[in-house]
Amino acid sequence: MSIAALASGTGTILEALLADGLPIDIVIVDRPCQAEKVAAAAAVPSVLVRREDFTAGFDRHSYTDQVVAALAPYAPQLVVMAGYGTILAQPIHDAYPGRILNTHPALLPAFKGWHAVEAALAAGVEETGCTVHVATLGVDEGPILAQEVVPVLPGDDPETLAERIKQVERRLYPATIREVLSQLSRGESLI
Repeated sequence: MSIAALASGTGTILEALLADGLPIDIVIVDRPCQAEKVAAAAAVPSVLVRREDFTAGFDRHSYTDQVVAALAPYAPQLVVMAGYGTILAQPIHDAYPGRILNTHPALLPAFKGWHAVEAALAAGVEETGCTVHVATLGVDEGPILAQEVVPVLPGDDPETLAERIKQVERRLYPATIREVLSQLSRGESLI
């Protein structure tokens, strides 16, 4: 089983996946970032499929075609998002149907989207958490594979709460990916 990871940022999720010994064969990044250095340190190749346009006119479909083309030579059985900042279009779901995973810093279906930690704090909830789910075209709407609760503590701010969620994520995501690889190796579908 081989995995492709999509990353955009600091690479902490990618680092956790690599430290767990998951069979990541390629890392795709959408911008120059620390994740490239994390991949290089683990002797995993990375490919920059640079997103040049961050406007409302962004051609998501064309960009997604470029990502799918970059993945094709590696023929991954599973694609995992590791802090990837670009929402991809239908072509990736056609190429890897039901085999794209994402992690989200909230207990879905609550607090979908990019600012989940801030939204949880603004809502005044007593707990939030981490969700691992199958990625679909609907943002943060795919089937949930695993969740774990993280309490919101008095005095939490977005940084402290996000870090506690990341601590759970760095353990839950690799474990869930291992379960998914086992299912796929038995020929079972995720959805």
